[in-house]
Amino acid sequence: MPRRHQSYQERPSRLDGAVVWTLDVPPGPERPARSVLPDGCMDLIWTAGRLVVAGPDTHAFEVDPRNRGSCAAIRFGPGTAPVLLGVPAHELRDHRVELTALWPRGAVAALTGRLARSADPAATLEEFALARSADTGPPDPLTAAVAEGLRRGRSVASTAAEVGLGARQLHRRSLAAFGYGPKTLARILRLQRALALVRTGLPFAEAASAAGCTDQAHLAREMRDLAGTTLGAYFSAGDAEANNDTPHPSGSSTTA
Repeated sequence: MPRRHQSYQERPSRLDGAVVWTLDVPPGPERPARSVLPDGCMDLIWTAGRLVVAGPDTHAFEVDPRNRGSCAAIRFGPGTAPVLLGVPAHELRDHRVELTALWPRGAVAALTGRLARSADPAATLEEFALARSADTGPPDPLTAAVAEGLRRGRSVASTAAEVGLGARQLHRRSLAAFGYGPKTLARILRLQRALALVRTGLPFAEAASAAGCTDQAHLAREMRDLAGTTLGAYFSAGDAEANNDTPHPSGSSTTA
């Protein structure tokens, strides 16, 4: 019987800026550890009968290669999850936390019961997020504008001026919304832009310039600081994983 490969799928969510994803890791030989790079996002993950919140990362998160089974999740764009969960993002920075540590057990039990009975847990998580968003309202429009400006490559200074926030106000709101200050978010989003450009076939130097880095050496330093690896090693590993139908290593998909 042929060996099953890991299977990852994602789709845009009906919740603005979110992505719904699933991952199936079949039984079999232990695989090399996989690193998930910072992307400014947070995830709510259903795995092994538990709900886990993946907080915003400031460095690569290494997924335990012993994890097996399937998981379903929704990945929230920068600044969205703290409003839905009622927890400032900086409290979850670089952590994976069970939802029971953040919410009353009764509320979590009701949601886990729905997920356990569901034929499509990913869709159920999406429905939950949409209903929750209707109750809590959208993210702070100012921090949403900050995230959008930085995603498009604008400087922190010009983005702050555009939304009318001083440096201290911007930093305080950014900690609550994104988990770190705007400069860190800008670095993470710039790195992700550069990596996306490299995947299209651009050479490292051209991708670095187009993403807003000073030069290729600047991109290489950011890769070491934020991802803990080199560009060459990262893309070599990514190519190997792509051949095995695993999630792209830049995504936020993780299991606890």
